Amino acid sequence: MTQAASAGAPLRLLALGDSLTAGYGLAHADGFEAQLQAALTARGVAVRVLDGGVSGDTSADALARLDWVLADKPQAAIVELGANDALRGIDPAVTEANLAAILDRLAAAHIPVLLSGMYAPPNLGAAYGAQFHAVFDRLGARPGVLYDPFFLAGVAGEARFNQADDMHPNAAGVRIEIQRMLPLVQRLLAEVTPSGGSVR
Repeated sequence: MTQAASAGAPLRLLALGDSLTAGYGLAHADGFEAQLQAALTARGVAVRVLDGGVSGDTSADALARLDWVLADKPQAAIVELGANDALRGIDPAVTEANLAAILDRLAAAHIPVLLSGMYAPPNLGAAYGAQFHAVFDRLGARPGVLYDPFFLAGVAGEARFNQADDMHPNAAGVRIEIQRMLPLVQRLLAEVTPSGGSVR
């Protein structure tokens, strides 16, 4: 448990993302944010997961609303974006610029970040796919950023873990995501100082 949590005040953890964090197609209790909140609480971590997921958002959309979500004064952030950029075939350089701007803003606010990456659909071709995922590899190598290479690892392509659209996880798929990411999220929260910034 972090010093901030042990002091009694719940940490404010922002989940900035798209439909994958917003829990598209799921009951609220089955979505990513609610399941993450429940998992952390069960482990004795005093935390409040802030809802920063908007279905359909691209990296540009998330950047445009960043001031709004930062008004809740998060102390740490999970950034999960890019799926809608890939679905629209947006130039990976544009996606990278938007995500870099988001990371720059969070760093300036001394908010430690867990960046979760994304792969492009295979129908866009191998060249686009390689360029797209390289964006996350580069940004994930930034000092002060924890990196999870693929948000849907263990879930993508597994029918039993996805809704009928084969794109959005079902409740069981979200549980897989939470179980896999929980150690990284706890590492992220451990970097929050009592004053609310990063120890880095």
